[in-house]
Amino acid sequence: MARDSELDGLGLAELVRTRQASPGELLEAAVSRAESVQPQINCFSALYPDLAREQLKAGGIDGPYAGVPFVVKDLGVEVKGAPVTSGSRAFKGYVASRDSTLVERFRKAGLVFFGATTSPEFGLTLTTESTLYGQSRNPWDTTRITGGSSGGAAAAVASGVLPVAHASDGGGSIRIPAACCGLFGLKASRGRMPMGPAKTEGWNGLSTVGVVSRTVRDTAAMLDLTHGPETGSRYAAPAPARAYLSELDRDPRPLRIALWPVAPNGTKPDADAAEGIANTAKLLESLGHTVVEAAPLIEGEALAKAGLFTISANIAALVEERGIARGLPVEDDELEPITASMVRLGRTVPMVELAKANNAFITAAIIYEHFLDAGQFDLTLSPTLHRAPDPLGTMALTADPAAMGAAVAGFAPHCALFNQTGCPAMTVPLHWTKPTPTAPAGLPIGMMFGARYGREDLLLSLAGQLERAAPWAHRKPPVWAG
Repeated sequence: MARDSELDGLGLAELVRTRQASPGELLEAAVSRAESVQPQINCFSALYPDLAREQLKAGGIDGPYAGVPFVVKDLGVEVKGAPVTSGSRAFKGYVASRDSTLVERFRKAGLVFFGATTSPEFGLTLTTESTLYGQSRNPWDTTRITGGSSGGAAAAVASGVLPVAHASDGGGSIRIPAACCGLFGLKASRGRMPMGPAKTEGWNGLSTVGVVSRTVRDTAAMLDLTHGPETGSRYAAPAPARAYLSELDRDPRPLRIALWPVAPNGTKPDADAAEGIANTAKLLESLGHTVVEAAPLIEGEALAKAGLFTISANIAALVEERGIARGLPVEDDELEPITASMVRLGRTVPMVELAKANNAFITAAIIYEHFLDAGQFDLTLSPTLHRAPDPLGTMALTADPAAMGAAVAGFAPHCALFNQTGCPAMTVPLHWTKPTPTAPAGLPIGMMFGARYGREDLLLSLAGQLERAAPWAHRKPPVWAG
């Protein structure tokens, strides 16, 4: 069934609704495509079509995505009966005994689960490479990274296996892989999405969940179907005035957008990213928006330190919990070298440093919104990536720590700020580099828009306008399963 690879998720659901295809046919076609690309790009940590077949056999599948095949990232969510390793040898063999809250909401939407996509260990880097699963490769150039940490999800969608997949974002992990693979990706506001049932936030609020998709409407529809408070939520993002999907029906009013090319850590975009942001500014102006170069004064070095301390402390706690659960402490040789060093750091971070880290995040959020207010800006615009996707190996958790740290710091340096402030941000696939021998169709570089807290509606409205003005879903990488 070749035609279904051209459709987005809502399009597949329409095939089922109108009886042009059955859920079983869609599932088997998706599994076949997954198996066909796996040797080339290694984007799946597990395929479990039998669980999907059991789900279909049990019946009762309903909702806007009824019968649409789906995969989850192998990190932070659980599908009952499916393996979850978080990309780590320390979790090898673990099988989920329940559904996560997000998965429950996905099931209610009608999605059918048949596999899990790769992640680096605990989502700790901007490439999807691990000792457990190997290197996930970019469908646009198999010598390059897919981004991280939702790189397997992005590669699966970009290669045409399926049109939308679960992803998560603790420092850019939805937006960076989407940008690397030519997809749309939205990081929601803090408190918008469910993280439970055991915990209602990840990495002290830095992390959230969502999807990567080929079309804007799949992201908007998925957000409508999954957002909202859960049991034990201590805070929740403000409810939208209307459905997010309906925001795509009309162009936004003329917006005032701050062009912010240089990251808080001082990193400037390279020539490819600079060309992309300049072309994006011209496109925005042609659509009636005003673009003014301006930037908030945010201390990037302090935020980087705060992020490292916060994430390291959380990873140390996770590793300790895993040891207790299995009755055997996790040893360093079960972890990637850089992960092990972060665990050691996390065990020694003074409590006062975590308080200082949270204060730094709060200060950044205040500065960001004051900046928007003072300049009467609606949104900010930055390159998602400050250079094209790297060759494999440069940012792996097994790489030289100093070289890896430098590569990470300069790759997507605007992204983590939106996790730290809690504000929403999206990457839009608006630029590709010139072709090369290994990337005959060029390499994608996404453009990132940030908004005030709670304003996903404005981002999605603009995304719909950009998708109509400069469509991208027709672009196909050299590795294409359809």
